[in-house]
Amino acid sequence: MQREPGVALRRGLSLPRRAVRRLAEVGIFVRPDVSLEHQHLARRYVIRGVESGGAIAEIGRYASFAGEEGEPLTYLHPIDAVGVNGLHAVVVAPVLVRVEMFRAGRTCELLITKHWPGEAKGGRRPPLESKVLFRGINGYLEVELSKKGKEAKPDLPIFYSRAGELVEIPATFHAAVEAVANGILCEGCSHCHYLVPPAVANPVLVGAEIGSSSQAGSAG
Repeated sequence: MQREPGVALRRGLSLPRRAVRRLAEVGIFVRPDVSLEHQHLARRYVIRGVESGGAIAEIGRYASFAGEEGEPLTYLHPIDAVGVNGLHAVVVAPVLVRVEMFRAGRTCELLITKHWPGEAKGGRRPPLESKVLFRGINGYLEVELSKKGKEAKPDLPIFYSRAGELVEIPATFHAAVEAVANGILCEGCSHCHYLVPPAVANPVLVGAEIGSSSQAGSAG
């Protein structure tokens, strides 16, 4: 059964079954899909994602999230997984830009997508809108295979069109792509590469303004 394009897009890179099987065999678990969630206190819809992934020497897959301008976002809370190369942290925001990469050897794929709540009509739940910002296929990651891991500092992956012309990754997302490129080289990964920890406990992207305004109202 064929999925709707929008549904397929929010689930991330579409990989060959052989690649998906190999990732499962070596214990690399990535959750690239995004979802539309409702914040009851703030009375708004947000997008939820999970930074996840990691690598072994031969293969890697990683997904993280940025703001609309490519800026790092504060995660809601970390995830303490049983093993490595799995889930790292949860993020929610009104708009998320997902950066996802897959690597086999030095060859890689890159997908950058934007996700946001659509227009609500007739009091109904809004649709989850998605848009491709960049798609790179059969790119090349300039890194020595012997140096992969936590000390590796790869350059941006290089992508070409079918005609052999260089395809530029949007400059806005260079930092996020570099971080995710580190993720697909990070063997035994157990930490975030782009999402940042909150400055205080219980950060509220989730409704701080609501809490403070309700306190102000009760004080008056």
